[in-house]
This record gives sequence, C-alpha cells and structure tokens, in this order.
Amino acid sequence: MAKKTIKRKRKSHGSSAKRSATEIPLSDLKNIISQIKAGKSVKAEDIDKLDAAVDTLAVVTNELEHKRVSVSRLKKLLFGDSTEKLSNVFPETKPDSTDKNAKDDEEGTDTVEKKKRKGHGRNGADKYTGAEKQIHRHDSLQHKGPCPEEGCDGKLYLQKDPKRLVRVTGMAPLKATVHELERLRCNLCGKVFTAKAPENAGNETYDTRARAMIAMLKYGCGTPFYRLEQLENNLGIPLPSSTQWDEVHKLASPVMPVYTELIRYTANGEVLHNDDTVARILELESPPKIGKNGQERTGIFTSGIIGISGNRKIALFFTGRNHAGDNLEDVLAHRREELSPPIQMSDGLNHNTSGEFETVEANCNCHSRRKYVEVAGDYPKETRRILNVYKEVYENDKTTQGMSPADRLRFHVAHSKPLLDELHDWFHEQMDVEKNIEPNGSLGIAIDYMRNHWDKLTLFLTVPGAPLDNNICERAIKKAILHRKNALFFKTENGAHVADIFMSIIHTCELNKVNPFEYIVAVAENESDVADSPTKWLPWNYLLNPEK
Repeated sequence: MAKKTIKRKRKSHGSSAKRSATEIPLSDLKNIISQIKAGKSVKAEDIDKLDAAVDTLAVVTNELEHKRVSVSRLKKLLFGDSTEKLSNVFPETKPDSTDKNAKDDEEGTDTVEKKKRKGHGRNGADKYTGAEKQIHRHDSLQHKGPCPEEGCDGKLYLQKDPKRLVRVTGMAPLKATVHELERLRCNLCGKVFTAKAPENAGNETYDTRARAMIAMLKYGCGTPFYRLEQLENNLGIPLPSSTQWDEVHKLASPVMPVYTELIRYTANGEVLHNDDTVARILELESPPKIGKNGQERTGIFTSGIIGISGNRKIALFFTGRNHAGDNLEDVLAHRREELSPPIQMSDGLNHNTSGEFETVEANCNCHSRRKYVEVAGDYPKETRRILNVYKEVYENDKTTQGMSPADRLRFHVAHSKPLLDELHDWFHEQMDVEKNIEPNGSLGIAIDYMRNHWDKLTLFLTVPGAPLDNNICERAIKKAILHRKNALFFKTENGAHVADIFMSIIHTCELNKVNPFEYIVAVAENESDVADSPTKWLPWNYLLNPEK
C-alpha cells in the first residue's frame, strides 16, 4: 500500500519568495495526535509538523472555496443566469405556495407569488397601436333609433367602448409589388408605347419604409443580413445581403443629425451610466489606442452610455478601441460649462473611468450583491443577513418611484441608512474585532469590496438622484451582445459606426416608449428639416412637428 503523506506548504517571506513543499507522513501526524490524547509531552518539531498540517488544510479549504465560486460562474456562462431572488438563493426557506397566510419570516424570505388572474399575459386590443383599424356599423340599427325588442319603446345610444376583435395575419418582413406595364408596338414604324406607371410605384426599388425595416431587423432584433436574405428568399422576395447593407447605409445619413443631437443632450444630463463589452472588427484602420500606462490597447469594445435628464432617457453606443471611460470623456466634452458635474454610475472597473472628466462617482450595488449570492452556499447565515438588508433597501427604492430626487433622498436616509449603518458596524465587528471571517476567504473578499467602495455604493444616501445600480446600462449593452452573438463581427469601422447610430436611436425610442420604426421613417422622409432643426426631431418631440 502506498505510503500516505501530506505536503507541507512553507510560508513565503516576501512577495517574490517561492513556496516549497515538505512531505510529512500521515502516520507521523497520527502519532502526534495520539501523544497529545495520552497527555504525553510533544517535541517542538512535532508541533511544527502539526502546525504545518493545519496551515495546509486552511490553504486547501480556501482554494476549494474559490474553485466552487469559479464553477458557479462557469455554470452561469454555459446555462445563463438564474434569478437571484432570496427564495432561489435559499430555496429551503421558500414559503409553501399552498399556504394562503404565508408571510415573510424573520429572515426576510420572499412573499408567496400572487395567483395570476385569468387571461394574464395577453395584450388587449388597445396595445395593437400599429394595427389597421376597421369600423363596422350595425347593419340595421342606428344611434337614437328605436329598440328592436318586442314591447320595448326605448331608444338606442352609441356606446363609447365598442367590442374589439383582434385578428393577426402572417406576412413577409418586406413586401414587393411587381408593376407590369403593358407595351404596344407598331408593326409599321416599330415604335413601342408603354403604359404609364401608377404614382404609388415611386422611383426607387427600395423605399424608406423598406430601409427602416431592414435597420430594425438588423440593429434592433440582431438578425444578420444573411439570415434575412435566406428568409426573404424563402418567401419569394430576393434580398441579397450586400443590397441590405447599401440600403441601411443610405438611411444612416438622414438620421445622423439626430444621433449627434442625442450625444449633446446626453452630455447635459444629470445622471450618466456607462459600461462596455468586447466587440470585433475585421478591418481596422485607426491606429492603436495608447492607455494611461503608455501601453497599446489591443482590445475592441462596444461601450453603452445611458443619459438621464429629467424623465428622458437616452442610449448611446460606441464601438472601437476606446473604453467606456474614453467614450464618456468624448460625450462630456459637449457639456455646458455652467453645469455641475453629473452623477456617473458604473461597476467600478478602471475601464469606466479611464477618460479625463469630472463626475460624482457611484458604484453598482447589484455587482456588490452578486458577490454574496455566489458564496451563499458556503456562508448561508452571514449572506442571508446581508442579502436581507439589500432586499429592504431595494424595496425602499421601489417605494420612492415617482418621488422628486429630494424626497427620495429623505426617504432613503430615514429608512435605508439605519439598515446600512448597522450592516457596516457588523462588518467591522466580524472582520476587525472578533475576526470571525477570514479576510482572504470568498466572503471576506466580498465584504472588503463593499467596504472599500462604501461611499460610492451608498451615494444614493447623500446625493439626490443617485441610482442604486447600473442595471439600465447592463440591459442596453445586451443590444450589442445580441448583435455580437448573431453576426460575430463587424467587417469595417464604418459598419460598426452605422450599427452604433441605429442601435442608439432604436433603444432610445424604446426607453421613451416611441415606435422606433415609425420614428426612423419620419426622420428619413424629412431629411432637410431634421438637418436644420434636429432638436425638434428628437424621439419625444417629433410627433409635435407640423411637418410630421
């Protein structure tokens, strides 16, 4: 039988020293333990061996703990993120859905889901704003006419809420009409006479609505050109991918003034969110970007910036060598000098603050909370306490929806600040006083992150209008991620720039509940007026224009 040994990890002295391993037979350790149990004296070298074994156990336990966290992250990459509700983080505490009187327990578990009402999830007829409406009159009855019921002398009055029937039919994303113009030829002189084309035939093969639809499918839904080509071919309407690019490229010019105006509008907002994700451009012409450390940047990124000004939200995308912080610097170059620095919400990475600009920094609480969710299986008692505080803080923030920034701040100071102050004191007690939590363990690292970023994570307790997290920007970045997953890359920097223009306009329309398709069509059909007065043609203004 092979001899069991434990390799002792010698502590390194200095950061550059290498650890060496010394084999300690397992039998020696058992003998030492037997001597201690028998009350016999133990040699100093035996105590060193036992001490080394304990150190080794601590190192191995810590490594396994980190490996478990890494495996959980890998699962999320492969199978996607599951919801991070408390009832899913701690499933054993989920209330019984059959208990009608179940309530949150003392640990703050989620409440029972409400029974869904009949028909939940269906859209009413008023949601079909793009549908064609047909009004059908009664065939024999009319307003203020006599009631047809036998023996009734009453009058009929038109109701304000007619019965509505929704009928959905299938059609191709792009429709085509072939106009056949009859031709007559004289058998004597040979002259050919062709019928006149109808006025609705137009002069171009692809009209503005066709271009807008291609842009919506490509940059709004993430459908690559080649997939749309295959779909339209199957429907009997040839649409080569090269033609699709030509048409959306033509459309980029008339909408460009709006994109430029959105940048200026964002620069003067009160709150700015930013983040980025990796991208790929096959043919790069711009020189490499030199970072603050003097090194070249080899990465390509798509940055997302969400600007909030009052009740308006603007989405901007930029693809290239710049990090999110560099692109934010370019945007803030358009900010009016008399304005105070805006609030900047990000996840705290250096990429998001790499530019030269002045902001009031806030960090994302969802990133901090996620660190506890990842280690909840190893530290259920501690993480439950922390996650319950986060739950109450987010419930408080939900209550503040619709309040002014000043009222929201007062509410959080009254209700959220005591919870977070108590949590901060508990961190100090557990980490610094009682030393119950290992600083190098996964929970200790999560707590240290929160303590080191405390002022930025709790900015909403001191600055009016400061958000709790960067979720609105994370959702916007998914537009770029969807495009990357489906199309894989941009061929040129110009192609990436066209994508940035359309993704920015489409997502800005979505954030402000404006139909992006109709908006793009309206902008393109009024190109000269848009170029002269782009402010009038911002998504929330264009419906007010008499030109429209």
